[in-house]
Amino acid sequence: MKRNNQIDNKSIDNISVITLGCAKNLVDSERFTGLLLSNGFKYTEDSNKTDALIINTCGFIKPAKEENINVILEASELRRRGKIKKLIVTGCLSERYNKELTEQIPNVDHFFGVNSDEKILRALKKDDKYNLIGERMLFTPKHYAYLKIAEGCNQKCSFCAIPLMRGKHDTYDKQKLIKEAEGLAKRGIKELILIAQDSTYYGKDKEGKQVLASLMSDLSKIDGFGWIRLMYAYPRQFPYSILPVIAENEKLVKYIDIPLQHISNSVLMSMKRGIKRVKIEKLVADIRKQIPDVAIRSTFIVGYPNETEKEFLEFLDWIKEVKLDRVGVFTYSQEEGTSAFPLGDPIPQSVKDERRGEIMKAQQEISLIKNQNKIGKTLKVMVDGKEKGTYFGRTQHDAPDVDNLVYFKDDKKLNAGEFVNIKIERAEEYDIYGSLE
Repeated sequence: MKRNNQIDNKSIDNISVITLGCAKNLVDSERFTGLLLSNGFKYTEDSNKTDALIINTCGFIKPAKEENINVILEASELRRRGKIKKLIVTGCLSERYNKELTEQIPNVDHFFGVNSDEKILRALKKDDKYNLIGERMLFTPKHYAYLKIAEGCNQKCSFCAIPLMRGKHDTYDKQKLIKEAEGLAKRGIKELILIAQDSTYYGKDKEGKQVLASLMSDLSKIDGFGWIRLMYAYPRQFPYSILPVIAENEKLVKYIDIPLQHISNSVLMSMKRGIKRVKIEKLVADIRKQIPDVAIRSTFIVGYPNETEKEFLEFLDWIKEVKLDRVGVFTYSQEEGTSAFPLGDPIPQSVKDERRGEIMKAQQEISLIKNQNKIGKTLKVMVDGKEKGTYFGRTQHDAPDVDNLVYFKDDKKLNAGEFVNIKIERAEEYDIYGSLE
């Protein structure tokens, strides 16, 4: 299909970005947007009133892909009507389905894959010289930011298409990460959140060993951060060396996100997770022993092709028994190119949804009890904002956007990123309420 590229790039002054998918995608958008700003472009939040629109896509699972396609089609119509001068699609979806998208969706000027910062710049800037150094433009609130410590993934999970889009694990240079983190601290960031597809593999590809503990320790020495949080810690070959570092360092929050995916050995084996139930249970117990006040968050998949009713009930019983602090559940999505694809998708979506509902109901009851146990206690809370006269924030046990919130009222003017002590007075399943001490 012929691309509509007949636009003089000199007429493009401002850009707008739509980011779909995970926090790792958000960091990618922040980086290429910063690059564009350093090259003279201006940013506008209104994607309907921009010269150039860039859509950073997610291609993780079927519902995400469908959402992405709809967003691209809406933007394509804006491009057709001349409401925007240039439309660029980048990221995971266009990395994975570049040929199909190019053939089927009109009025998109360029389809780029992942890590296409320079291609995006060259598509928008006609000059012979390019400035390829730019400071990230933060799309998060002003008090927290993500630090992406690696790209890609070396794990071979049967259900996951990420390696097909992002490639093998690539550890980012430690000194560059420290410099980037120092820059974020100078910009007023109070919470630094470490992310990667597999954060605990950090260093193994370059140094032959996992060195996440060293990185976390060095980052904690940077002035300005109040909290440093670890996300996406793969359970197989989990680096125990990070546990004492987290336990003994006040800046490192007592929180670990470990995507376990399932607990049945037969399902774990088919998923190619490289770990069995007994080792998962030992890992959870060891983390809790070494970091007594830890909150463990995990994500799981229900409806995997060989998950029988027996294996699901085993999983449900385990959730009730182990009582993790935070749980997210996805229903299985059959993805082309993955090793699980030939297994088909035999479990009806209605059954998947029912199983997901049962897990979440059990976790809701666990969460309510855990929150009720906080009544009467005073907790350190980071203020996130204020809405309709009520402040909201998070404890160290809660990551932005995915975990619990703390609500409280006070006449004082408090800024986002400020730490306050809140005495808890009331609790619900996912939120707690209190007053400022």
